[in-house]
Amino acid sequence: MWGMIATTHIEKRAVAQMRMTPSELPSSEIVCLVDDDPMMLRATGRLLASDGFAVRPFSNGKDFIAYVASHDVALVVLDIWMKEMTGLEVLARLCAISPQTHVIVITGREDSAARITAMQIGIVAFFNKPFNDEKFLGAVHDVLNLAKRS
Repeated sequence: MWGMIATTHIEKRAVAQMRMTPSELPSSEIVCLVDDDPMMLRATGRLLASDGFAVRPFSNGKDFIAYVASHDVALVVLDIWMKEMTGLEVLARLCAISPQTHVIVITGREDSAARITAMQIGIVAFFNKPFNDEKFLGAVHDVLNLAKRS
């Protein structure tokens, strides 16, 4: 790996940690992220990864629904206003195929009707973009802790 370079155990550990992806960390949780805005998908993914979560990104609802049909998903962070399939449509399908999946909704546009509909369907949190990083990460931790107890 590094040849004959002498390193301390602390240096070796730091190098090993830098090479690990979040999904390789033993305590990581997988969070699915669905957003059709590539910049928001990347930024939210980085935020989650910086807090130790493994992120499974999806740029559209159709691909996420196909994934969740064959995988257990504890939590999805879902954009509400996407072009091909809205977050509300994804949410309706998700309830039918994976009712145990918890949902946090994010949106770039305030829409009280969409918020009420999503809350009635059973989401656990709703955030307007741009959102407070600490509050968002706190909600993710709360949801995953709840999912572990279920």
